[in-house]
Amino acid sequence: MDELKPELAARQQQGLYRRRLISQSPQGVRPVIEGRQVLSFCSNDYLGLANHPRVKQAFKDAAEQYGVGSGSAHLVNGHSQLHHDCELRLAEFTGRDRALLFSTGYMANLAVTSALVSRRDFIYQDKLNHASLIDAARLSDARFLRYAHQDVTHLKQWLDQHVTEYPQARRLVMTDAVFSMDGDIADVSSLAHICQQTNSWLMLDDAHGFGVLGNEGAGVCQLRGLDQTAVPILMATLGKAVGVSGAFIAGSEALIETLIQKARSYIYTTASPPATAAAIVQSIDLIQRESWRRQKLLDLIGYFKQEISSLGVELMPSDTAIQPIVLGDNHLALEASQSLFNEGILVTAIRPPTVPEGSARLRITLSTSHETADIDRLVKALGSIRYMV
Repeated sequence: MDELKPELAARQQQGLYRRRLISQSPQGVRPVIEGRQVLSFCSNDYLGLANHPRVKQAFKDAAEQYGVGSGSAHLVNGHSQLHHDCELRLAEFTGRDRALLFSTGYMANLAVTSALVSRRDFIYQDKLNHASLIDAARLSDARFLRYAHQDVTHLKQWLDQHVTEYPQARRLVMTDAVFSMDGDIADVSSLAHICQQTNSWLMLDDAHGFGVLGNEGAGVCQLRGLDQTAVPILMATLGKAVGVSGAFIAGSEALIETLIQKARSYIYTTASPPATAAAIVQSIDLIQRESWRRQKLLDLIGYFKQEISSLGVELMPSDTAIQPIVLGDNHLALEASQSLFNEGILVTAIRPPTVPEGSARLRITLSTSHETADIDRLVKALGSIRYMV
């Protein structure tokens, strides 16, 4: 174990050391962190549902009836009626034939590659995909290629080449729908078009779009009008805008049955607590009915971009709740984060390998639970940091 100590010391020197903050309150924009209430701009609880009374009550009622644990895997005796009902609701909401629940988004992404591709096949991913997508490809037997960020032309060149050279191979294109560190939205319409042209599968990881985007909150596919034929594999997480926990994959009957039969991360793990499924259903109902949550979030995004521009701070091209400010240097990002925390504002410094080298940043995320006065306070604090302007 002593051999690990120099490596840890090097990470500290490089500004890459990670530390956990201890939260002592429910999730929200004013959490208590290590005994101090702060104004938070780093949660993915985009719609303020993680501590919603109806969602909590649904969880509590289900726990009273079903207990707090599922007891075993879905394929043993852990698949409750609540899990089943939740999957039906998610399939209906996304306009897919079926949906399948997973305990985490990481496990859902691993499920796709383990079940659908082998060593004769190809996986193509955007260079800035989330780590869980990258690891899912690396842990598979398939040949793995990464195209330049949002470069659909680059991807098409590979697909056209491989259609000709390897006609029997399966081709799986995997991308974030909303990129978690930059906040931009993938060109999913173009991706769907070229995948259909080349008879390739398209999978979207809509972790940061589901619940927020689309006229009912069903995500990027709804926003762009893409059905199950255009996007045959849809994954989204349930611990961000939905405010609960877990993830799901939605698609055709054949896709879901294949995952049930072959996906190791589904077969060999205990099912999530049934109460989480009940809470998810309640949250989906709120998302669908209460469109004001999404509208308020859009208004706050516009307000933040307007106010921050007065400082001369350059934002990345994002129209989503993710609004990063790139500082470049790891130590500068840590220093900026600490300066904000000293002012009672929580914004996390994001550093490599989560983002590319030289692009350390403050990742600001907005929530429906914020008010314009909260944004004013954040902008004022950012303006007081000497190297921000």
